[in-house]
Amino acid sequence: MANTKKVGAWLLHEFYEVLPPAIFFLIGFHLLAITRSLMLREYGLHVASAAGATVGALLVAKVVLIADAFPFVNRFPDRPLTYNVLWKTGIYVIASVFVHYLEHLIPVWWRLGSLAAANEQLLREIVWAHFLVIQLWLLVLLFMYCSMRELVRAIGPREVKRMFFGASPVTRTKEGARHE
Repeated sequence: MANTKKVGAWLLHEFYEVLPPAIFFLIGFHLLAITRSLMLREYGLHVASAAGATVGALLVAKVVLIADAFPFVNRFPDRPLTYNVLWKTGIYVIASVFVHYLEHLIPVWWRLGSLAAANEQLLREIVWAHFLVIQLWLLVLLFMYCSMRELVRAIGPREVKRMFFGASPVTRTKEGARHE
């Protein structure tokens, strides 16, 4: 019974950890998918990429959380926020490019049975303009995410909520003292 509670608490903790980056990247990736769909529609092409955008967003959110587990990620906690924003953006971009490439490589590898042959074929057939545009958008999204996250870390979640949504509700203790 105690193990079930521990597993449940761990799952709830993991859910709350992945929720902010997942929401952020879901919005960003769906905007990118809508933009892409509208642009391709002009050429008579119809692309349904909501599922791909959702999977990509969840994948990037998980990559961010996995990268955060490494001790070198928060390298500049006492320096101006720009240091951590740029450092983390770089790490997340490198990790995301790697995962994005693997996402394309693994099915080809599975089909061909050879990692070297799969890599050669992928490098030959990949649409580099599309790959690079996705990486550019990802760079911008990751930079925005890191900037917002570092601001929340510096200011504090409670203050950010107050700034965006107004004063937090005030409660009174039995003694009549006010607490936020």
